[in-house]
Amino acid sequence: MSENNEGKLKKFFKSYHTENFKWNDFLIVPLFLSLLLLTLGQLVGDLIINATFPKLFNDNVTDYIIFFAMYFSFIGIWVVALLYFLTPGNRPMFGAIWKKCKGNTLKNLGIGLLIGFGTNAFCILCAVLNKDIFLYYSGENFLAILGIFIAVFIQSSAEELICRGFLYQRLRRGYKNPLVAIIGNSVLFALLHIFNPGVEPIAIVSIVVVGILYSLLVYYFDSIWMPMAIHAGWNFTQSIFFGLPNSGIVSKFSIFKMDAASAKDSFAYSTSFGVEATILAVAVNILCCLIIFYLGRKNNKKPTDIWN
Repeated sequence: MSENNEGKLKKFFKSYHTENFKWNDFLIVPLFLSLLLLTLGQLVGDLIINATFPKLFNDNVTDYIIFFAMYFSFIGIWVVALLYFLTPGNRPMFGAIWKKCKGNTLKNLGIGLLIGFGTNAFCILCAVLNKDIFLYYSGENFLAILGIFIAVFIQSSAEELICRGFLYQRLRRGYKNPLVAIIGNSVLFALLHIFNPGVEPIAIVSIVVVGILYSLLVYYFDSIWMPMAIHAGWNFTQSIFFGLPNSGIVSKFSIFKMDAASAKDSFAYSTSFGVEATILAVAVNILCCLIIFYLGRKNNKKPTDIWN
C-alpha cells in the first residue's frame, strides 16, 4: 500500500474513531464479549441457584420460589461482569456504575422507578379501558413482594449492566459518534429477547426503542441507575403487580391476575407478548425519548468520560 493510500486510510479511521480507540473496540469484539459475559453469567447464576435452592425442582416447590429463582439467577451476570471489570483496561467501567458518573444518585434511582411504574401502568390502563384485558385481585404478601422486587431489580439491572454499562461504554470509548453506542447496544438488547415466547416484529421494534431510551438517559443524564430503575419498575409493574406477560413470560405469582381467556389483541395489548408488543408502548417510549432528548439538549448535559 502506498504512503498516500495509507495516509488516507488513517485519516478515514480517525474521522470515526476516538484517540482512545483500540483494536478490541472494533464493533464486533464488544458485541461478542457482551454475549460471552451474558452466557457465562447465566451459567454462574444457574450454579448459584442450584446451590441456594437444592430442592427447586421438588414437586412441592411453590410458584413464588420458581419465579424468585428465575429472576435471582441473573446475579451470576453481576458476578461475571464485575470480575471482568477488574481486568486491565476495563477498571474504568466501575466509574460508569458508581459515583464517578454524577447522575448515579438515589434521586435519579427513585425517578427511574416512578417512570417505569408510570409508563407501564399507563399502557395497562389503556388496555383495560379498551377492554382488551380483564384484571382481578389475587392477594398480597408484603415480604414476598419485597423479596421478588429485589430479585426483579437484580434481573433488570444485570441486563442494563451489560448493555448500557459494558457495551455502551466500550463503544463510546472507540467511536466519536455517540449513535454507534446508542444504536449498537439497543440492537443487542433486542436480540436478547428474540427467542422469548410469542415474540413478533413489533416486539423487537419496541425493545429497540426502549434500548435507545435507556441509552439516552445514560448519555444525557450521566446515569445508568435511572435505566436500571426504569427497567426494574416496568418489569415489576407488568409481571408481579398486574400479572401480565413480561416479554412473553407470565409470572404465576402476582398481586393481580389476568383472565387470559378473554384477552384480545389491539393497539394496546398483544395476547402473545403483552403490552410491550404494541403500537401504544412504542409511541409512549418514543415520546419519552423525545422528552429526554429535549431536556438533555436544553440543559446542555454531557456524560462523564470514564476513560479519562
